[in-house]
Amino acid sequence: MVDSQYFLPNDVGISALDCREAFRLLSPQEKKYAHYLSRAAWYGGLVVLLQTSPESPNIFVLLQKVFRKQTPAQLEKVATSVGLSSEEYQAFLVYAAGLYANMGNYKSFGDTKFIPNLPKDKFKALISASQAFQEQPAEMKALWDSCACLLYSLEDKQKQLGLGNKGITTYFSGNCGLEDAEVAQKFLDSKKLSAYNTRLFKKEDGGKICYEVRLASAVKQECAVNGECESCCGTFCFGDKDFTVTRGDYAPLMEKVSFNLQQAQSCAANENQKKMIENYRRSFTLGSVDAHKEGSRYWIKDKGPIVESYIGFIESYRDPFGSRGEFEGFVAVVNKAMSERFAKLVSSAEVLLPELPWPKEFEKDTFLKPDFTSLDVLTFAGSGIPAGINIPNYDDIRQSEGFKNVSLGNVLSVAYATKKEKLTFLKEEDKDLFIKWKGPSFEVQVGLHELLGHGSGKLFVQDDEGKFNFDQTKLINPETGERVTSWYKGSETWDSKFSTIASSYEECRAECVGLYLCLNPQVLSIFGTEGQDAEDVIYINWLSMVRAGLLGLEFYTPESKSWRQAHMQARFVILSVLLEAGEGLVGLQEVTGQDGKPDAVITLDRSKIHTVGKDAINRFLRKLQVLKATADVEGGRALYEKYSTVSDSGSHNFLRLRETVLLRKEARKMFVQANTRVKGEEVELVEYEGSAAGLITSFVERFEGDAEQLEQELLELSKRDTDCWC
Repeated sequence: MVDSQYFLPNDVGISALDCREAFRLLSPQEKKYAHYLSRAAWYGGLVVLLQTSPESPNIFVLLQKVFRKQTPAQLEKVATSVGLSSEEYQAFLVYAAGLYANMGNYKSFGDTKFIPNLPKDKFKALISASQAFQEQPAEMKALWDSCACLLYSLEDKQKQLGLGNKGITTYFSGNCGLEDAEVAQKFLDSKKLSAYNTRLFKKEDGGKICYEVRLASAVKQECAVNGECESCCGTFCFGDKDFTVTRGDYAPLMEKVSFNLQQAQSCAANENQKKMIENYRRSFTLGSVDAHKEGSRYWIKDKGPIVESYIGFIESYRDPFGSRGEFEGFVAVVNKAMSERFAKLVSSAEVLLPELPWPKEFEKDTFLKPDFTSLDVLTFAGSGIPAGINIPNYDDIRQSEGFKNVSLGNVLSVAYATKKEKLTFLKEEDKDLFIKWKGPSFEVQVGLHELLGHGSGKLFVQDDEGKFNFDQTKLINPETGERVTSWYKGSETWDSKFSTIASSYEECRAECVGLYLCLNPQVLSIFGTEGQDAEDVIYINWLSMVRAGLLGLEFYTPESKSWRQAHMQARFVILSVLLEAGEGLVGLQEVTGQDGKPDAVITLDRSKIHTVGKDAINRFLRKLQVLKATADVEGGRALYEKYSTVSDSGSHNFLRLRETVLLRKEARKMFVQANTRVKGEEVELVEYEGSAAGLITSFVERFEGDAEQLEQELLELSKRDTDCWC
């Protein structure tokens, strides 16, 4: 019997994202702008298949070919004829939906592999009996053979994403380890090249180690092009190793992204949007992160657009080293009512920031008021859909020029709807209150997390000319009482310095800011709650966090002692901090459930949140910010790893509790997104039902215009690197 964490249950939640009203209110020009941006995002999102696992592109193409010829309803008759039960056919559909929703066969949230929940011979029998196979038997057999083994394999290394012997990654060739990632980062820093849009391939030539750094771009030339004064490409000696920088990773997909951006550019509402898209196109054409940064600057200046969008190699959660970005692109429409609340929070930021528990010297010199809007998602292409976003992720831009915060309203309303019978690890008397206030409390937490969490805190930097952005002769470290002795130098960034822990550490800092500032009555009144209601929101926000810390154990791998999800590690760290605070603030008890199986109950003493809880978060949050600001990697790692430790010793047996969490876990929801298509001069919205069949159909219709060419290009891109993963 396969462990349930490695397949998706037949009753997994699948919901349609509703954006009908938001789309209806757009002008014809705005609809066209949204359409072409969406096309660019969907083509770019296919890059994630190539960033996830060696077999993901081939499985995707296999499924697309099958469902292009027969709808899920038509294929069901075939399934029955070859002996699949209705449950087994549903498992087949759920697997296909899961692959589409995650853009690969590893969960976007948690990075564990998932395999079909039906026997391999029955999966094969269905593929073999499909119309696609009957029409092209040789091609379909070759496609099945190319991925059949890995489709079902659960060898230890293939159970999760990771580097070296810790898991699978296609950001690095299979012979790379942590030391290769570290030396590559030093090389990239020396050339002032960002790792965001790169992959690393290692080879040996005559006993000498050679690395290829491959940039994502439509253009494959390795010379200077389109006005570049000099090419970043070429071969360079770095220490005793050779590095070759090349262009052309994902070239056919980058070309399609760029083409659709060009179409969108002609529908842009203003000059900022036009220049933003122009620079994005240059970035995806030439593989230039600098061009993407320039586009991001224009994006920040484009305040309050009706159609909001961002696209590129963005989040570094899934790079085992923490520096390379996964492709994502979203297009969304402003939700005006919700955005008004966030605008009030933005205008209160200058009053709220000084309340954070670090000296004013550790805060940015001036608060750059971000654009903070609530959006209804039309398109979100990539491996998963978050509830909120704070971008761009470029530290130099965030520190001195600004950023935007986005709350995705139609995602929030669907993702966090909870049924009482599925609520785990809470006292019965807490469950009704939890259901009532989970949505409103999460809205407050997302706002504070994104705006004042990610948006706060200064980094101390000495630039290439030796200039400091702080007074290094006087600044005192509040944790040591002595002068600050470390900072970021030259091209060093938060991600490059803190690498493997950077994402989770920063998520933890932002979550702590949310917990800390939600205690402020002014914040709660902005979100429309006062008095007892406000106290209930605070209680449920803190209770949600400690419960999430326990649920986070699902995303810990004992064999490699590693965490697979940045946010869940962050929440476990917060749980550890609050348990350490003692005085009965948080209780965690192992019990036997009504079904006779192991269970657990987590409790929070609401009378101690404002005292014991606030003091604990105050102390911890200050440490997090001071260590981050001063580039103290050694101190930051020691602190973060202390609270991230999962063991069977101490007052709580977290390894045993992890088994309980796995026993009672609920699968993460999947979303079905609409398509847009041009019909004459009009752009129409095509919606689908919230089911596995609806999700599958949406992906088949998404690429029907050039399906065969696209599938061939994906297979060629996949085949190009087959030998690199061994």
